[in-house]
Amino acid sequence: MNQDTKTAVITGAGSGMGRASSLKLAEMGMNVVLVDYNLDGAEETLSLIREQGGDGIAVQADVSKADQVEAYVKQAMDQYGRIDVFFNNAGVIQKPFLFADISEEEFDRVVAVNFKGVFLGMKYVLKVMSEQGFGTIINTASTEGLKPEHSVAAYSATKHAVVSLTKSAALEYAQKGIRINAICPGGVNTNLVAGFQETIKTTGNVPEIAFPRIGRMADPAEIANVVAFLASEGASYMTGSIVAIDGGLTL
Repeated sequence: MNQDTKTAVITGAGSGMGRASSLKLAEMGMNVVLVDYNLDGAEETLSLIREQGGDGIAVQADVSKADQVEAYVKQAMDQYGRIDVFFNNAGVIQKPFLFADISEEEFDRVVAVNFKGVFLGMKYVLKVMSEQGFGTIINTASTEGLKPEHSVAAYSATKHAVVSLTKSAALEYAQKGIRINAICPGGVNTNLVAGFQETIKTTGNVPEIAFPRIGRMADPAEIANVVAFLASEGASYMTGSIVAIDGGLTL
């Protein structure tokens, strides 16, 4: 183990954008700490990384639980001694219901992961990065953090909150060597999106989602390319930026 090698922590690393970004950051030569609620998924990602010659560890965690977030940050530090990049990516999609029909249980579930989970991740990683005097955080928001969408009010609210958390923290840590940005994907081919499309059939609510102007959904690797850029020195003058990766969806 070389503690001079950069280390990236990725939540939601077991599939989709998290897996693609983990592979990309490992390809860039970083050690990776792969965090996911589904440990099997994280371990599958780790196997792929090791096949390409990379190094990492897989960690099971519920990002909405403070003790488990603190634990994955500690595991990263115990293993590698530093956190250079934090891709704060774990999230869930709301079942599509009209506002008044959203259950309190569903609201709490979405807020716990998408809002509280992002907050907790930033809270504990920022402590490490502040002591280091360097680091970069990339939060996953959504195009629904830029504009609301039909039948997913709770989800949209959490993604607007991620945008706000990103800007607030970027303002506070701009002169501490820490850059904090957010991405807003829209229309990505992931298992999460596929599951959402199946849920639409059971609820009878069809969100009025416009198709990306580019004419297709994104591949997770296309999102990973932007994450890799924001994690690199090529983005050294970017902080507090909210980057849409949506094929023109929000135009």
